[in-house]
Amino acid sequence: MKHRLRFKTAFIPSAGLGTRLFPWTEQCPKPLLDICGRPAITYVMDHLLEAGVERFIINTHRLPEAYERSFPDGRWRNAPVIFRHEPVLLDTAGGLKNIEDLIENDQTILCHNGDVLARLPLKKLLDFHRRMQPEATLVLRSSGACLNVSLNEKGEVCDIRRELKTPGCKSFAFTGIYSLETSFLRHLEAGRIESIISTFIRRITEEPGSVKGIVLDEGVWYDIGSPEVYERLKNRPGFLEDG
Repeated sequence: MKHRLRFKTAFIPSAGLGTRLFPWTEQCPKPLLDICGRPAITYVMDHLLEAGVERFIINTHRLPEAYERSFPDGRWRNAPVIFRHEPVLLDTAGGLKNIEDLIENDQTILCHNGDVLARLPLKKLLDFHRRMQPEATLVLRSSGACLNVSLNEKGEVCDIRRELKTPGCKSFAFTGIYSLETSFLRHLEAGRIESIISTFIRRITEEPGSVKGIVLDEGVWYDIGSPEVYERLKNRPGFLEDG
């Protein structure tokens, strides 16, 4: 079935516990930590707006009221911001399934971790996804702390975290940014606590080629889950211009 590719909705997983950044996150969810005078997640939203996204869905768990204080009118730069609270933390795949009722069936969802700050050419991701038509396309980098996503000669993801023992041609770092067909959600079980990585591995096993990867080495990418990275960026204007 041809993808119609309506990149209207972005899902920003933001329900983590933020334990690596205690004590900063004791009273503030990690995606809302201050960076140069504004919540970190707003840089994520700007990145997604540049790619053409029209609305945001954010899942919450700890301190959900902090998100409502940060976005009292439920908007960012005139784009609607919809919150879905998880009383029980569902992890990244469970969180996706939990927002299924908020997404139209013919959409392609752009997912972007709430603690990843980047300026990448996301339109290349969307063009690649449109052309190759997988269930999911992962944005990868050639360098990083964990080079654990393997691509084969067709650009298909053939292993993650060496779980399948299929090394492919080369390994890359996963950025926490990916595009996803709504049809992918039928492979998820409502209420199940599961990582999106586990789901990708399962789909690779069930249907090779259903998950592809695109390498975007242009621009900058930071994971503020590291205390060292957060310390480095929190008072550094222009950090997204470094690349």
